[in-house]
Amino acid sequence: MIGVAQGGVRIGLDVGGTKIAGIALGDDGSRLGSIRRRTGWGDAAVLEGAVAAATELIDQLGAPVQSIRSIGIGIPGLIDTATGLVLHAVNLGVASLPLAAGVQAALGVPCFVENDVKAAALGAASLRQDTEPMAYLNLGTGVAAGLIIGGRIWRGARGTAGEVGHLSVDPQGRVCGCGQRGCIETLCGGGALARAWGRGGELPVRDILDAADAGDETAVGLRDDLFRGTAAAVRALVLSADVETVVIGGGLTALAPRIEPGIRAWLRRDAAESPFLQSLRLDERIELLPADSPVAAIGAALLSSALAEIDPFEKEMPVHG
Repeated sequence: MIGVAQGGVRIGLDVGGTKIAGIALGDDGSRLGSIRRRTGWGDAAVLEGAVAAATELIDQLGAPVQSIRSIGIGIPGLIDTATGLVLHAVNLGVASLPLAAGVQAALGVPCFVENDVKAAALGAASLRQDTEPMAYLNLGTGVAAGLIIGGRIWRGARGTAGEVGHLSVDPQGRVCGCGQRGCIETLCGGGALARAWGRGGELPVRDILDAADAGDETAVGLRDDLFRGTAAAVRALVLSADVETVVIGGGLTALAPRIEPGIRAWLRRDAAESPFLQSLRLDERIELLPADSPVAAIGAALLSSALAEIDPFEKEMPVHG
């Protein structure tokens, strides 16, 4: 087995609506292998896909299964981290799946499960090698955030810490899937923008930006919504949790060069009439990840430490590259 330090390999899986991205980390944080495969639909297919992805990584390393220290999985939905039960992962066709138990039974390796955005927050914090309070803001089909406080995932009293996508900032705005009007997600979520655009297309948000550049009034308004909503999410995260940095990831960061300047400009615009907001320098406290950054898989690999309430960044920091 090449490059595997004593103590074993940790595997992290990021299970999304269309793909599973997997990574294997050595004890020194080095990346020993990676895979991508399609995600199945429904309880049995999701479990089978997770087992197959972990097995593929183990085979890729040429490692005996006994050398695998843990398997961590980041997945959408409500997660009981104590048992590894996944609830209401609607984009995967999962209502109730004992994922950790199923993977552990199949492979004989300890398995830990966390919400995908919270896992991504853990991964982003580990890559930054910074113990300052941090938020990870996921801009994808929906909008949500994960908080890292004191080097650990902060869930709040009932696990909803970071759900900024469902803060209403415009009571007269578009109806959100949660039932409220004018939620942040209705402004900057990829799904909401696509519905508001209503013209189809493989990449509706890119089409909106193209049309806005060409002067289409509807597109200009939606582009402004994207910037305004993201700025509102950043402001909410800093004001509520006093994080030092908001790291922005998710599918929309594939368009980072076209959206980052607008987000920063909107943050400055919001602060223009407020000495208080100006003092916070919100436009200087955001970072956009590359679109292909595997932060959710990295964070998933760290779950064995994080869920055991061990500082996952102490001597276990994944390296860039």
